[in-house]
Amino acid sequence: ITHFKSLGVTTLELLPVHYHLDEPHLHDKGLVNYWGYNTLGFFCPDPRYAACDRGDPSAVADEFRAMVATLHDHGLEVVLDVVFNHTPEGSEIGPTLSFRGLDNAAWYRLPHDDRSRSENWTGCGNTVNVAHPRVAQFVLDSLRFWVHEMGVDGFRFDLASVFARDENGNVMANPLLPWSIELSRVLIERPLIAEA
Repeated sequence: ITHFKSLGVTTLELLPVHYHLDEPHLHDKGLVNYWGYNTLGFFCPDPRYAACDRGDPSAVADEFRAMVATLHDHGLEVVLDVVFNHTPEGSEIGPTLSFRGLDNAAWYRLPHDDRSRSENWTGCGNTVNVAHPRVAQFVLDSLRFWVHEMGVDGFRFDLASVFARDENGNVMANPLLPWSIELSRVLIERPLIAEA
C-alpha cells in the first residue's frame, strides 16, 4: 500500500478474483491459469488467492472484505475485472458444469440454424447471452453483491462489446445489460470500464 501511494496510485484494478477453472488445454499440459479469466463462481472470491483457511468459504469472503476495507482506509479504490462474456463450459463439446445444464438456450448464444452448437464471439468457445432477462438479472445481482457485500468500488468488464450484440451478432441500439447497469442507482455511480 505504501508503494502504491508513493506512486500516486488512487485505484487498484484487480484481475478477476471470482472462482474460476483452468482451461482443459492448460490442465493437460500441467499448467495453471493464474489470470482468472474463466469464471464459474460469480459470487465468490477464488480461495486460491486467500491466505486464510481456503476450505472455509466464509473465511475467504471475510479476508477479501478486510482487504478492501484496508485499501479504503488508505484512500484507495478497488475495481474488479469481471468476466461475464464467456464461461469455462466452453463450446458444445465442453463440460456441463452449471449454466448449460440449467438452460443452455437461455444462458448461451446459439446459432439459429443449429441450436446444438455454441456461438463463439469471445474466442473461448461460448458467449454468455446477456440479452436474456434472467441472465442480465444474474449479472446485475452479481455486480450488486460485490458492491454491497464485498465493498468494491467499480468494475472493468472483460470483452464488454458482446453485451451489445443481438442474436445475429449485430450491434443493438438499446442492449439490455448496458441499459440495466445505467438504470441501476447502485451501479451507475461506480467506476465502470468497458473493454471494447
